[in-house]
Amino acid sequence: MNPKVYLAPMSGVTDLSFRLISRSLGASHCFFEMLDSKATLYSHPKNRRLLRTHKKDSPISAQLLGADPSVMLEAAQTILGLTSISSLDINSACPARKVLKKRSGAALLEDAPRLGKIIHKLVSNLQIPITVKLRVGLNNRDLKSCVRTARICQENGASTVFIHGRTREQGYSGDVDYEAIKAVKDALEIPVFGSGNIFNPPMAKEMLDKTGCDGILVARGALGNPWIFRDIEGYLKSGTIPKPPTLAQKKRVLKRHLAYINKYKEISPACKMGFMGKIAMWYLKGLSHATILRQEICRARSYRELLRLINRTS
Repeated sequence: MNPKVYLAPMSGVTDLSFRLISRSLGASHCFFEMLDSKATLYSHPKNRRLLRTHKKDSPISAQLLGADPSVMLEAAQTILGLTSISSLDINSACPARKVLKKRSGAALLEDAPRLGKIIHKLVSNLQIPITVKLRVGLNNRDLKSCVRTARICQENGASTVFIHGRTREQGYSGDVDYEAIKAVKDALEIPVFGSGNIFNPPMAKEMLDKTGCDGILVARGALGNPWIFRDIEGYLKSGTIPKPPTLAQKKRVLKRHLAYINKYKEISPACKMGFMGKIAMWYLKGLSHATILRQEICRARSYRELLRLINRTS
């Protein structure tokens, strides 16, 4: 078995530049940033920018957020009219308050029949696989409810279930519930991917060993560390933990990442500099003078100035 290792969709993170860098270092499959169904349907300019891609940016899937089956279908059809995707994922996992207020994301865990209707609507009208991203529960661990929701996904035609091993209440903190992910895997016939706390190759192996899942989603573990995809693949094959990248290697990949942002990111110059600074700090985190470096990066006023600062970093 060769488990699949995908880059998870992350709002404000997995743009074209992030995906290109991740692919160059081993990510076999990527997602666009999460898309809101209503914003997509009403052609919000930001959503169209989120769908920017490149011939090297393949295979790619989209993830859609929403609560109304008809609106979700129309939004999906809009996406397919703008770009080609391998599959469409329904987000039933996002714990953000603004998302929950719309009865979307993890709020759908409270209404599994509605989630089933959304899946059925999309599967019945689209020619691409429909996947679903879940969490293991709402406020508390509930294995029976978790498995029941996953089965509803399968019964309505979902091709894959991605499951984050925390409850909605936990957000992105606390322990990952491997037992719950395993229960879902054991209960379904379709592929199941595990997600949560995959920050290095041993953690990836622990997820696979304890759950038996068919693949994993890497999210925050890829921030400033796109090598994680290559390293996980190597570790699963050989059992050897790769040496971490040197500062020189980090700087080289960081500069390539920033070049992609400079070329492809369609935001104002000031916002672009702020975004570049955030990316730079992800790569350079942990240096002995990180606090001073962060201050210098925040003061950089141009792309060239930021590059000069990175070149001087030691």
